[in-house]
Amino acid sequence: MSLITNHFYHKSNMKIAIEAQRIFRPNKHGMDFVALETIRELQKIDHENEYFIFVSPGPDHCLNESDNMHIVELRCPSYPLWEQVALPRAVARVRPDLLHCTSNTAPVKCPVPLVLTLHDIIFLEKRQSSSRSLYQEMGWHYRRLVVPRILSECRKIITVSNFECNRIREALNLPKDRLTAVYNGYSPHFRQMPPAPEIVHKYVPSDDYLFFLGNTDPKKNAARTLKAYALYLKASQTKRPLLIADLKEEYIDQLLQQEGITGIKEHLYYPGYIGNKDLATLYNAAFAFLYPSLRESFGIPILEAMACGTPVVTGNVSAMPEVAGKGAILVDPQEPQKIADALLRLENDATLYQQQVNYSLERVKLFSWKHTAEEYVKIYHCIHQ
Repeated sequence: MSLITNHFYHKSNMKIAIEAQRIFRPNKHGMDFVALETIRELQKIDHENEYFIFVSPGPDHCLNESDNMHIVELRCPSYPLWEQVALPRAVARVRPDLLHCTSNTAPVKCPVPLVLTLHDIIFLEKRQSSSRSLYQEMGWHYRRLVVPRILSECRKIITVSNFECNRIREALNLPKDRLTAVYNGYSPHFRQMPPAPEIVHKYVPSDDYLFFLGNTDPKKNAARTLKAYALYLKASQTKRPLLIADLKEEYIDQLLQQEGITGIKEHLYYPGYIGNKDLATLYNAAFAFLYPSLRESFGIPILEAMACGTPVVTGNVSAMPEVAGKGAILVDPQEPQKIADALLRLENDATLYQQQVNYSLERVKLFSWKHTAEEYVKIYHCIHQ
């Protein structure tokens, strides 16, 4: 890893610091992948500027240094201390032209011009219920504390959809020129692939199943999704099993008990966290992908499934219609029967199914991490002028 002092006097067009604290952790989630994939593209397309990527140590060294990109590891016992103490001290030593914080929060006292990616303001909205994990709950409170204190310091705030851009502008009363929307992309790792039953069967014994990517965050709508699946099983002739990623058995049992549908458990498979390496194979093998969230600022899994040619059933609210497009299967996520009906239509109408496959493969061509990175470079230069 680079020592900060080694590159102190290196001449370049701009010196750009990027916070990517979590990208080396093994179990990465949405914001981690956005940061990682965009940084990888910046490394490919931008050879003029010099980058310092600030990370926390971890076992998954998924990014390599290059001539103009240096990785700086900062050790700290907790995320708030890492971001509020260790990061600004390290940035002050590097003296970059700007710091881009990629995951909703930033140092309250930043020594250089600040760019913030604010993925959403869900933490300011009324919650349907508290988060099931302590990590999520602490993160929610931390964002509520920090974000209002840093907004006035940000030279530019990036968010990930026009829906979220409008929500943030209205809720926080920000000047129009302070905020901009830059769409996420998806990794080319997600594409149509030949069958790989040896990988699929590590997670589910069937080669024909439904796939739901959830977690314990209430917005992922796991309870209603399971209720919808129970309704689907009652009406389906095929009764495809449901593969559930990122939910533990204990939590699933609670939801099944709560909804009075414990009888469907024999149709469920729940291996826990599924890494990106196998995820593309599982999208490819799935009959359909369920993503009926209550609220999303973007929804990268929609694009990942579409890129694999898998029909998607997603919500008709927030940013999901913006990402999936008008031709997608959009349903009211509050209505389990409508989610189930969408699955049954796909199952019983081969023409509709093929239309959705074709539509998905065309739709994803509108999105790429290269485009995201190009937009970031434009923003960096605007701030530096």
